[in-house]
Amino acid sequence: MTVEIRIQETGESAIRVSGVSGDREIDWRAVHKIARAVTAPGIDGVHSAIPTYESVLIEFDVERTSLAAMHAIVQAVAGELDPHEPLTHAPRAFVVPVLYGGAHGPDLADVARLTGLSEEDVIAAHLAPTYVIRCLGAPGGSPMLDGPELPVPVPRLTSPRTHVPQGVVSLAGRQATITPAAAPGGWSLIGRTPFTMIDLSSEPLVPYAPGDTLRFERIDAERFRELEGQRLRATEAAL
Repeated sequence: MTVEIRIQETGESAIRVSGVSGDREIDWRAVHKIARAVTAPGIDGVHSAIPTYESVLIEFDVERTSLAAMHAIVQAVAGELDPHEPLTHAPRAFVVPVLYGGAHGPDLADVARLTGLSEEDVIAAHLAPTYVIRCLGAPGGSPMLDGPELPVPVPRLTSPRTHVPQGVVSLAGRQATITPAAAPGGWSLIGRTPFTMIDLSSEPLVPYAPGDTLRFERIDAERFRELEGQRLRATEAAL
C-alpha cells in the first residue's frame, strides 16, 4: 500500500505536504515521517519541517535547493514509507499530575455546563485516556492531544485571556493540551500541573515528541505544592 500525499506550493521557498489517504492515523504518521526524513542529515537546504495532524510545512533555501528538487525528495520519501509502521517504535510515556478546578481550573464549571456533565464527570473523562502526542503547538511546544470523550466539542472562549500561566491544562473543540509557557489563550482551563515542562537551556525545549504517550493523574492541593517546580520526565517506555 502506498502512502497518498498532496503537495502544494506556498510561495517560492515552502511546500505543504498533506496526507490524503482518508485514514487519519496513516496520514498523521506519514506527514511526521516525512518531516523527520527531510530534516535528516544529508538533505540539503531545508530550514524546517513543521508537522501537524495531517500536513507538514517544509521551508527551504532556494539558493541551495529548488521547488522541483523538494517535490522529488518528498515523493521519494513517501514512496518508501510503510503506512502501517508505527511513528515511533519505542515511544516514551509521561504522567502529568493535575490539580483540577478552583483557581487553577477556572473554566471547569463552564465546561461541565456546556457538555451537560458534572464537574466530576468532566474530570473523569479527562483522566480516562492514554493520549498520543499528535504534534507540538504554540506556545513553547504544547503537546497537542486528541481530546477526552465528551458529549459535544468544547467551544473556545468568546474573549481570549491575555495571560494564561504555564502548566495550565485546557480543552477546545475535540482537543486537549498543556501550556508549557505563559501566553495568551482562548481555550477552557480545567486544571494545572505543578510540573515545569519547558527548559529554555535545552534542545529540544520539551522532553516529549510526537508519538510519545501521556496520561493525567489527579492530585490535591498539598501534593501540588510538594511537586511544584519539578521537571516533567518520562516514566517508562510506552506499551
